[in-house]
Parts: sequence; C-alpha cells; structure tokens
Amino acid sequence: MVNLCLYGFPNEEWEVNLPAEEVPLELPEPALGISFARDGMQERDWLSLVAVHSDAWLLSVALYFGARFGFDKTERERLFNMMNDLPSIFEVMAVIAKRQSKENSSVSNNSIHRPKSSSKGVK
Repeated sequence: MVNLCLYGFPNEEWEVNLPAEEVPLELPEPALGISFARDGMQERDWLSLVAVHSDAWLLSVALYFGARFGFDKTERERLFNMMNDLPSIFEVMAVIAKRQSKENSSVSNNSIHRPKSSSKGVK
C-alpha cells in the first residue's frame, strides 16, 4: 500500500498524492497512512478522516511557528482566535457534502414528482 498525503494549493484546490521527497525536518510530520484506511471505508468517511488529520496537522504547524517565533500568551491567543475565525477543512467538507446531498435529493425528487405530460394542450 502506498502512503498518500493531502496537499492544499493557494487556489483553494486540494490533491491527494504521494508524499514529497523532502519535507523540512523542523516541521511537524503529517500523519502518514491515510491511504491504509481507505480500502475499508466509504469514500465520504475516508475524506472526513483525511480532513480531520489535515486540520490537526495545520494546527500543529501553526503552533510550531508560534513557538518558533517566540509568541507570548497574547500573540498565541490572537493566532488561536484567527484560526477559529476560519472554518476547518472538516467543516468546509461537511458543508460541501451537505450541499451535494441536498442537490442530489432535489434532483431525484424532481424526477420522481415531475407531472406527466398529457396529450392535451394546457392553456
């Protein structure tokens, strides 16, 4: 089984791909092995797991840089509040999944409840 990593890009797109050859040693390691659970899970559940692991890694990187740059209590609190002002990857994914679920159910409801056309003209 190949280890995979989640990559985020500045254009807000994401990609699951092989890990980079060289990751800076000082950065916290992302959780490897997100691909191990993939085979035994439904796609939505696996993506949720990847999102949660990604959120945890992003928090660890943010706190690492806070410590590295010598943030005091006030600066760490400000960083924490700034992070909490934004949705997590998991929250974004949940909103998208909910929207897709609503769209799929409305499409199937429309096809089920669509009135049958009659041969007579309707005025």
